[in-house]
Amino acid sequence: MGRGKIEIKRIENANSRQVTFSKRRAGLLKKAKELAILCDAEVAVIIFSNTGKLFEFSSSGMNKTISRYKSAQGSPAIAQVEHKAEKQDSKEADHLKDEIAKLQMKQLQLLGKNLTSMSLKELQLLEQQLNEGLLSVKEKKEQLLMQQLEQSRLQEQRAMLENETLRRQASYVFLDKTEYIIMIWVTDNLFYLSTHAG
Repeated sequence: MGRGKIEIKRIENANSRQVTFSKRRAGLLKKAKELAILCDAEVAVIIFSNTGKLFEFSSSGMNKTISRYKSAQGSPAIAQVEHKAEKQDSKEADHLKDEIAKLQMKQLQLLGKNLTSMSLKELQLLEQQLNEGLLSVKEKKEQLLMQQLEQSRLQEQRAMLENETLRRQASYVFLDKTEYIIMIWVTDNLFYLSTHAG
């Protein structure tokens, strides 16, 4: 008596399901290998278990077979996805080129070049932007000048204080060609030293 036909449906018992998966997986991979050898076919099998574990077989290398599959004419869905991605990349590249061209044109216009294609409104807007930029430059220039003046004033004050200190430390009062007095200040007390030049 022959075996009864097995109904193809999900096996409810987890242990039985795991055993069946292991047996069928081994059989499928064996058949794939035999098909590749017997018929000189390029065969690839990818299996994920219900726990996410990967099992695979490839007669010529999985990456090579997948690349060949993607480029095959019989995969319109994949070709469509790739075409869409390429189209999106091309669109983004064109957008970046346009932005760069606009920035370059703007830079030239700020330098007073390539103004022939601009309308009156655009020229007025450019003039306003240039005036605002010029005002910012003037304000920055004035700020730097004020800082330099303040630094010069402080340096002058320091120089005057140093000169005053030196003047208070010692000064010479010439009385005539042969005699002079050295006056020395020490903590506000004045000392005189009389000497002769020769």
